[in-house]
Amino acid sequence: MTVYDLTIAKISQLPESLVQEVNDFIDFLLLKYNSELPQLTESDFSDYLKNLEAYEEKLARGEIKG
Repeated sequence: MTVYDLTIAKISQLPESLVQEVNDFIDFLLLKYNSELPQLTESDFSDYLKNLEAYEEKLARGEIKG
């Protein structure tokens, strides 16, 4: 029996409320390991950094209270 088959067999023994928790966890794992995740980490953050630098400069000049 494969891990997949064993997992399905175990899930089929659970009460409906716990099956929902397993389903929620599977959704979490799918989101966590979604193929879009690498694209997200490779995004260009230059605009964010420019805004952060501008904010830090205004903070240093006292134009913004931290």
